[in-house]
Amino acid sequence: MRSLMFVPGHNERLLASAARSDADVLLLDIEDSVLPVSNKQIARDTIEKWVSEKKFTNHLVFPRVNDRESGELLKDVHQLTIDGVDGFMYPKSQTGKDVYFFSKLLETIEYEKSLPVGTFKIIPLIETAAAALNAQDICKASKRVVAIAFGCEDFIADLGGIHDKEGRSIFSARALIAMAAKAKNVIPVDTVHINVHDLEDLEKNLILAKELGFEGMLILHPKELPLAHQYFSPSEQDIADAKEMLRLSAEAEKEGKGVAMMNGKFIGPPMVLAAKNVITKHTMIKNKKNNIL
Repeated sequence: MRSLMFVPGHNERLLASAARSDADVLLLDIEDSVLPVSNKQIARDTIEKWVSEKKFTNHLVFPRVNDRESGELLKDVHQLTIDGVDGFMYPKSQTGKDVYFFSKLLETIEYEKSLPVGTFKIIPLIETAAAALNAQDICKASKRVVAIAFGCEDFIADLGGIHDKEGRSIFSARALIAMAAKAKNVIPVDTVHINVHDLEDLEKNLILAKELGFEGMLILHPKELPLAHQYFSPSEQDIADAKEMLRLSAEAEKEGKGVAMMNGKFIGPPMVLAAKNVITKHTMIKNKKNNIL
């Protein structure tokens, strides 16, 4: 889940572009980008048609449904709990109870449709101050949660703050969300980069996101994909170093040495774990839709 790209579900031209893209996850939107409300049924029908025709087979598919108070949520999930949909992005997740409610709604529909319980996964969207503070609770609310994603614009509006160019106002929330996700072994996904044409600023944000522990990013435009994939994929040097580190560690263990060394530095257990994670991620990216769910 290096890249999760939003696509308005009622716009067939953009759906066609998304199907050709290299995005890892397509967030087929039925929420914010689908207005007026009359377009939401068009979006549901269009998504169902395109998924049923297997036009997104090289992507994970997570429609972004409408929120719990919208009056549209049940229609969204009942129509789109179909083969070819991997799960749903759930907006405005305030607490773990919200995600638990959504998980049980999916369970009810799975029973009704004679599908295995747990078929559909959840990516909660963290969009408020309350959600940021409850991020760990949200992560552990259901085994369906495979990732959490940060929605910075709604967060800033809820906070009453200012989205400054340097990102100071969202730094704490980003750090909290990344830590909460890692604490519960789910994937942390960073917020969108609003100015899609400023790739230099995008790169700065990706560097910070990677330093904070994020593993992917919400994407608004296909032109952002190459940089997102560059920063959230192990480089050739990362892979070579990881393999050498694991080789030296295994060799030291075989020879009964207490610890291995690489380039003058001790290889401790955290470094071995990090190396294994690099190799695992590299393998998953190579296989693209390897069963990460």
